[in-house]
Amino acid sequence: MGVPDRMDEELRVLGLVEAQRKAAALFAEVEARRLVAPGAGEREVSDRIRDLANEMFGTTKHWHKRIVRSGPHTLFPYRENPPDRVIAESDIAFVDFGPIFEEYEADFGRTFVFGDDPAKHRLREDLATVFAGGRRAFQADPDITGKQLYAEVERLATEAGWTLGGWHAGHLVGEFPHESIDGAERESYIVPDNGHPIRRTDRAGWRCHWILEVHLVDEANGFGGFYEQLLDLA
Repeated sequence: MGVPDRMDEELRVLGLVEAQRKAAALFAEVEARRLVAPGAGEREVSDRIRDLANEMFGTTKHWHKRIVRSGPHTLFPYRENPPDRVIAESDIAFVDFGPIFEEYEADFGRTFVFGDDPAKHRLREDLATVFAGGRRAFQADPDITGKQLYAEVERLATEAGWTLGGWHAGHLVGEFPHESIDGAERESYIVPDNGHPIRRTDRAGWRCHWILEVHLVDEANGFGGFYEQLLDLA
């Protein structure tokens, strides 16, 4: 396979942006239909959203496990598999789905708050603020590395009064599961030991595109929240 040309790159960008557009439309409909709601189990909510995705877009594959977490489960990082839990009336919950549209990955996460707890509502608002701050840092420095961007996201989280809940703050995204991209985990994630520039090409010659994810937690009070989408395209 030769080095991708400009048209190849543009088509790839369009595919990734369209995948995110569909994911955003799916989550908007999830909110409109109140599929994430007190009284429902996490697995039940996951199945509801899966069925809605199939209804809206045809049979939809997912490149990573579908995640719905609520209450204390929102503290857990991706790799944990807590038991099913029913969402409570005053809970916070988040959804992390990775649907594949036309063979392009989407990765989209949002948080839902039920009840009047001001701390939970503040965390939900701060998720988008920290994400926006991370994106601004990326846009401001054409040579920013994974290490530098992680440090900025961590600084923003701490400044807002929260702790980062995961071991990374984002990852490569493309046509196939990013867990196998490049075969080098450090280079494929926004982590403290990734000194490589984010703006680069991968081993096949494609420009790297990234998901930025923000997992904020309040360990003392036992809850967290999650927000993710494309960093560099849309």
